[in-house]
Amino acid sequence: MQLTGKITRDNLMTLEAYSKYRKAHKGDVIAHRKLRSVPLGDHVTLQFESEMTIRYQIQEMLRVEKIFEEEGIDQEIESYVPLMPDGANWKATMMIEYPDENERRRELARLIGVEDRMFVEVEGHERVYAIADEDMDRENDEKTSAVHFVRFEFTPQMVSAVKAGASVKLGCDHRNYPAHTTIAPETLASLAGDLR
Repeated sequence: MQLTGKITRDNLMTLEAYSKYRKAHKGDVIAHRKLRSVPLGDHVTLQFESEMTIRYQIQEMLRVEKIFEEEGIDQEIESYVPLMPDGANWKATMMIEYPDENERRRELARLIGVEDRMFVEVEGHERVYAIADEDMDRENDEKTSAVHFVRFEFTPQMVSAVKAGASVKLGCDHRNYPAHTTIAPETLASLAGDLR
């Protein structure tokens, strides 16, 4: 899978080429996703997206749906490319996970607005709060969704600090889910690669 900085119809693999690639490299993509997955407390995980994760997701959708016509390919690109970081931000899929259905229903009702209380704090800088669900609203008056899409925008000074090795915290200050963690160095090194 060639990373180019921009996903277009012309630089995606054909279904046949992707089938061969997938067999040989699925483990590499899974390891990359795992490296970029950050648990926050016991019930929230942020999966930080990258060109590789988004490219893989598009290729998977084309494979599963057997999409090979230009219009269908363009629709998949339009759906997923907005989730790819663009040099001054990190973008993530935020998952709220409660295995028990009754507990999940109760907690999603208590966690309305949690996606807006997610933050990243670069050492020496102010917290950056998530911009959530830009494509559609994922909560109502009764509950929030178990999945949200969040974006953290950085100033040039924050980008420089991350690239220079500053530590970074991921956190949430929602009254019903206070949590924070320091992003592990190997994960942070991968995330720093998204910044220009």
